This record gives sequence, structure tokens and C-alpha cells, in this order.
Amino acid sequence: MGVVIIDGSTVRAFVTDDQQFAKSVDERFAALDLNNDGVLSRSELRKAFESLRLLESHFGVDVATPPDELTQLYNSIFERFDCDGSGTVDLQEFRSEMKKILLAIADGLGSCPIQMVLEDDDQSFLKKAADLEAAKLDPNHAQAS
Repeated sequence: MGVVIIDGSTVRAFVTDDQQFAKSVDERFAALDLNNDGVLSRSELRKAFESLRLLESHFGVDVATPPDELTQLYNSIFERFDCDGSGTVDLQEFRSEMKKILLAIADGLGSCPIQMVLEDDDQSFLKKAADLEAAKLDPNHAQAS
């Protein structure tokens, strides 16, 4: 377990590093594509967001959200990702929306640093952003990660 300090510039640098960003997003997409058909279904994307527990907890405290409200929220998220209305999310759509989300996080953070406690095996985009910044500051860190 470790503590990282990031701000908006850390996240923005990760997103604008086309090679690292694409690699990270492509890996996440492949992990979410449970049936390996090259697209994400509504249920595959929902499972991904359910695992993050963004909607069912508030600062780590469970919140009882009615199931129909959760379904409506997840459907809204899916529709946002499904830019062409095909009923599935392809890699380009996923990349595009993840970029928008992470840039919005970067804008929200601005220059105010935050501390995050992360597991060593954490594969989140924010952890990858922190690792990329650390590697630029300390070339030896890249070899250790």
C-alpha cells in the first residue's frame, strides 16, 4: 500500500500521453469485455461501474439507492458511452468517454493536490497517472513498477 499525491496536472499529463493513455484504456476495455466480442454490452459496462461502487456509497458509507434509480443512472451512463447509438460501446467510444471523464477530473482537481492511498496492485487510471509522473521525475521508478 502506498500514498500518492496528485493534482490536475498529473491526470492531464497522463491523458495527453497518447501512448500510455491508449495502452491503459485498451487494457481496461479488454478486461471489461467479458465475452471477448470487441464491444462492451450494457451489462458489461454496468458491472464495471458497479464494481467501483460510485453510486452505492458516499465517502465509504453504504447508501440505499432504489434499484430502479440505479438502473436509470447506469442506463444514462451507458447512453453517454454509446455515442453512435448502436447498443454497444466500442473501443473508440470507450477511449473518448474515458478521456472526457479524466479531463473533467483534472479540471476539478486543478492545482490543488490530493493524497490517495492505493494498493500496490491498484490498476486505476489515477494510479497509472501517478506512476507516469513518478517515472518522469525518477527514471529508476519506471524500472521498479
